[in-house]
Amino acid sequence: MKTTAKLFAACLIAIPLCLRAQVLLVTDEEAAASRAAPQPFTARAVPAPDAPRINILAPSVASTVASPTRIQVQFQPTAPALIRPETFKVLYGTFRIDITGRITAASKVTAEGIDVAQASLPKGSHKLFIEVQDSAGRVGERVLQFEVE
Repeated sequence: MKTTAKLFAACLIAIPLCLRAQVLLVTDEEAAASRAAPQPFTARAVPAPDAPRINILAPSVASTVASPTRIQVQFQPTAPALIRPETFKVLYGTFRIDITGRITAASKVTAEGIDVAQASLPKGSHKLFIEVQDSAGRVGERVLQFEVE
């Protein structure tokens, strides 16, 4: 019985360490291919009225960031609608590679947002397309662009 208790205690200590583990969001090859590709023409769409807002809390896009970096996003619904965390999606770069699974493997998406403590990205410029829906079916979108030194 004492061995089981010790194992359980060790697991409780290890869980937070696993959650803080560094996650590779994109490979060097994916980042290079995205930067080398011509930017596609995209029509600008007017967001749905009262669509959820996506606020970027980190990283600061005012200057270059180091890797790994924190990516912290806050969702803000318009009442009475609620955020549907299961609709969260992140696409990367020109080819819009779906990296949602890579992000959700490192952090849990909640109705309030997501916080990835250590997102690892190669040096260079990066563009993330973030989406989430609310309970009324409206889609909130936000582009996060930053430079990794």
